[in-house]
Order: sequence, then C-alpha cells, then structure tokens
Amino acid sequence: MLGLALCLLLLRCSRAETENKNPPERQPRSQKSGVRAPAGPPQLLYLPDGGDVALEGAPEQRLLPGPWRSGSRRCPPEMVDVRGQFCIDRFEVSLADRTTGRELSPYYHPTSAQVRRCYAGWQTRRLNSGTQQARSVPVPEPPPWQLEGPFTPSARSVPGAVPSGYLSGRTAEEACRNAGKRLCLLDEWRTACRGQRARKFPYGDQYEPGTCNVARDVHPARLLHGNASINHLDPRLNLVEHGGEPLLRKTGATSSCRSEWGDDALFDMVGNLDEWVEDPEGTFAGGFYSRGTQEGCDAAIMSHDFAYFDYSLGTRCCRSMP
Repeated sequence: MLGLALCLLLLRCSRAETENKNPPERQPRSQKSGVRAPAGPPQLLYLPDGGDVALEGAPEQRLLPGPWRSGSRRCPPEMVDVRGQFCIDRFEVSLADRTTGRELSPYYHPTSAQVRRCYAGWQTRRLNSGTQQARSVPVPEPPPWQLEGPFTPSARSVPGAVPSGYLSGRTAEEACRNAGKRLCLLDEWRTACRGQRARKFPYGDQYEPGTCNVARDVHPARLLHGNASINHLDPRLNLVEHGGEPLLRKTGATSSCRSEWGDDALFDMVGNLDEWVEDPEGTFAGGFYSRGTQEGCDAAIMSHDFAYFDYSLGTRCCRSMP
C-alpha cells in the first residue's frame, strides 16, 4: 500500500509540472496590464434578418452591432432603448399605407390630392423650366393606387429604404401616431443623437467632413433649376445624383454616422433628411444632406410653420417606455 501511495504522489507531481510548463491559452492582452487587445477590424454589416450582408452602396463597410433589438426588450425591435427612458426609431421613417401595408412613394407629400397635383403638374412643368438637365430628368411615377384613391400614411423604420421626404410636421405627427408612436421631443432627439457618450456629433466631439451625409458641396435645386432657393416641391430633387450616387442615401447606408447606445445604434440623425420633432410652432433637427451646417446634434431650424413641407424634410418616431 505504501508503494502504491508513493507512485500516485509522484504521478500528480509530474502532471502539475507539465501543466506549469504548458499553461492553457489565454485571451491576448495589450502591453498595458489588464487591458484586452482590440479585435481585428470587422468587415460586414449586420442586418435584422440575421444575415451578415453589406448594405449596397455603403461608403464604409464594418460590422454593426446586433442583433437589432434593444437589450432591455422594452422597445419594439425597430427602435433603440435610450437610457431606459424612451424608445426611438433606428432609422429615418419610410411611409406605408396603414391599411394595406403598401409602400408610399418617398418623393411626394403623402396626401392623395397633393400626389395627383404634383405628379401631373411637374410632368408639364419640367419641360418648360430649369436647366437642360432638369428638362431631361423624368418625374418619378407614384404607384397607381396612390393616384387613384385615399390612403393613410404610417411610419416604418427599416434599413435600406429611401426615407420619405416632403413631410410637414403635421403629416409626420400623423404617420408616427398611425404606427402607435409619437414625434420625439427636441430634448429626446438630441439626447439620442449624442449617444451614450454625450458627444456633439454621433461619432465624436469634432466635425468630420463626410462622416455623416450633410454639408454636401452641391444642391439639388441648383443642379436642376440653377437656383437653390426655388422649386422645392419638385419630386425629382431627392433623385439627383452627384459623384455617381443619389444625394439622398438609403437608410443605414452611411454606416459611419451612427449614434451608439450599448450594443445598438441609431443612423443618420445628422444629415440625410432634416427631422421634424414635437413642436406646434415648427422645429426640425439634424440638417439634411445639402445643409451647410457643422452643428451636429445641436442643429435645428425653427423658422417654418408646422404645416410647411419640402423635399428635405422627414422624421423619425419616439415611444414612451411602458
């Protein structure tokens, strides 16, 4: 028995010595003690369908946080949880008919009378006004059903969509309400835009040209009509291209312009379209793609009535926590 016990003791010592010489692999760390080395640069965008797919035409390809659901699960999957205080749409809204779910054209004010009037009027008007380029650009055709009868706009927040412009504050408010949401208060909007680090811009504290789709060096009305101050209801304005891409980008395409909240993010709160917020006197925030502003999340315009609309105006919705 003594010999057997001695053999077992020698075997344990031998194993311990081997483990000390070959310790298990550990996570790599930086030279600074206690800090993990950064992971390699991610390559793809994470889409809400669970597939790693790059958004077409995105100027920057990187792995975005996912899954696209607020960690608290107190917000709908298309919204982001901000400090457990309120929910806000991840993307600028694109509109659909509340009853049928069919997509509305993003290039017209979303009332049946205005769509019919604008579509018919600009088919003739484009031939007799503006630059030569303006005369050759066709008017976008809305879906036939949108010309034929009434519809009720409802807000959606989805990636890869052309966001709906031509919204007044009133129609923006109605679209959010029809989706079971509401317009954001200006303070809510700015808090969400600044992200969890409370920065002036979604990406940092200093302005970086091109990081968000704002302050572009061309204006669509100047290109089509030779004057940036006229014809702002022309349904072709948000189709104007520069450098081989539309000035107005699809939702989420500017992946560098994101306001981070935990493992989630909001996109295009600066640039792309100005966004209406809750204010009966009329306020929209963020700046659109050709607005020459470097104010980031502090940018706001308060000089238009709540009923005003043009090509540069969209929105995103908020929702109070349950």
